[in-house]
Amino acid sequence: MPPQDYVGEVGCGQFDAALATSLHGKFGLQSSIMSKHSIAKGAADGRSRGGIVVVLLLAVAAVAAALALYTVFVLHWSYSEGQRAGILQKFSRKGWVCKTWEGELAMSIVPGVTPTIWDFSVRDAGVAQRMNAAVGRRVTLHYTEHRGVPTSCFAETPYFVDDVRVVE
Repeated sequence: MPPQDYVGEVGCGQFDAALATSLHGKFGLQSSIMSKHSIAKGAADGRSRGGIVVVLLLAVAAVAAALALYTVFVLHWSYSEGQRAGILQKFSRKGWVCKTWEGELAMSIVPGVTPTIWDFSVRDAGVAQRMNAAVGRRVTLHYTEHRGVPTSCFAETPYFVDDVRVVE
């Protein structure tokens, strides 16, 4: 019989098929070694499954963090900015879950010609209040364009109006 600590060493995961065969032939210990090996292998598999779960959770967290950083970047960086003038035709708060202020500006260059409708969004409550007071009047709107916003919870259009002036 080999010393007891030798069998423990083999059972702790340092198992070799050739060693098991030679031990079985000399000492008849294969079943003892195999059972210890399968216990050690099962423990190692459990650790590897736990490691996969941790890696997957970290990957999901990294994707969520990247999406959040992208959203913050897109909302604070404007692609373009400018002014549009016309008659404020429609202004309302829309949405099932995410309520946003949306409006339409009728822009006409020549009287008698069908106006071009420009859709826009408002994120500031103060500007929205002034817009409600100006519906049906000629206005000049200052806007910034934010391309690539990942969801309509922030606005339905890429054009965010941040100032309104009534033109008399």
